[in-house]
Amino acid sequence: MRAFRIAYDGRPFHGFQRQPAVPTVEDALLDAVRALGIASEGELPPGYAAAGRTDAGVSALAQTVGFRCPAWCSPAALNSELPGDVRAWARADSSADFHATHDAERREYTYYLYAPELDDDRAAAALAALCGEHDFANLTPDARGTVRDLSGSVLRDGDFLVLTLVAGGFARQLVRRVVSLVRAVGAGASLSTVERALVPAPLPGPEGVPPAPAEPLVLTGVDYPGLSFKADNEAADRARALFDERAIDGLVRARVAGHVRDGIGEPNGGT
Repeated sequence: MRAFRIAYDGRPFHGFQRQPAVPTVEDALLDAVRALGIASEGELPPGYAAAGRTDAGVSALAQTVGFRCPAWCSPAALNSELPGDVRAWARADSSADFHATHDAERREYTYYLYAPELDDDRAAAALAALCGEHDFANLTPDARGTVRDLSGSVLRDGDFLVLTLVAGGFARQLVRRVVSLVRAVGAGASLSTVERALVPAPLPGPEGVPPAPAEPLVLTGVDYPGLSFKADNEAADRARALFDERAIDGLVRARVAGHVRDGIGEPNGGT
């Protein structure tokens, strides 16, 4: 068995998990594996599993997939068949019974919350109240597996609050709904809002606490006991170059949007 670290820009995809008729990261990975002859059309490679199922728009640094493959199968080999939005960059040899989902003991997500007006201390207090072991049934659409032991931190980085959340596993939308609560309290809502969300009684309304937008969320870590990943230098260098281009493109788009915003209503902006 071999495990691979996968980085991707989640914006072009409808999430990680395979779905009919829409592009997903998993479809791109499986198409690459089949193109390399590791699995037949319509089949999964032997032992295949993935660390998590990120939502539509969520990106990843450390998504992890594992499957049996020939010795020549490397991150660079996978990248030769993957689209540019998805890059393998490291690998680890694992035991024959390795399972990328069940064997993960720690998962880490990072959310980049644009928050120039939020109160840092209030946001930190909200996150502190959410940390620990709780039943998060009001913060996920899942009906089972809602009890989680959550830890995390919130740090100011310019106009952003960077929220890092860690648990053995996460229920669906849990991270994004935690972010919504932190943002609400940081904007002035009572800390009792958090306390109410952790009470077993369902929250009023069709959604309760709505999830924060998906695009600022990144799967930044997945840890496995006894498993050590080694970066493929060539694949990692090319992946960094690709995401550097994406970062520059984002800066250019922000500059253009800011110019248009600032010029609206100005005489040179036309009528």
